[in-house]
Amino acid sequence: MGDIQILLPMLALLGWTLVVLLLIPLRRFKAGFAGKVSHEDFKNGESRRVPAEVSIPNRNFMNLLEVPVIFHFVCVLLFVTQTSTSTLVFCAWFYVVLRVVHSLIHLSYNNVRHRLLPFAASNVVMVYMWLALLLTLLRAQ
Repeated sequence: MGDIQILLPMLALLGWTLVVLLLIPLRRFKAGFAGKVSHEDFKNGESRRVPAEVSIPNRNFMNLLEVPVIFHFVCVLLFVTQTSTSTLVFCAWFYVVLRVVHSLIHLSYNNVRHRLLPFAASNVVMVYMWLALLLTLLRAQ
């Protein structure tokens, strides 16, 4: 098996994803106790009555389960194929930092233009990781 260092950023992103997951019931219950929503507002997803501060953690959680799945997969492949390098470990940590920054912007003041840069940059980093893996595997043949 490969260098375990490539798995640590994966675990960090998993931890962050779980933190965001915890925000969903916290914000929903807070809004429920304040009378802003009822259980009916969540019967078929989220109704239009659900305020943004309640729905955004759920949307951010979904963001953390979409493209990051591809990141997790490349990290596992780098580990299993023993092709991880210090540069790729750095890239993996950079990816995690960018995703956390994206989440923090999304969960706080939610400026779409400000969110775009860390989101786009994280995708570029992840694509680089995939290309590095591909080139390494092609050279090994």
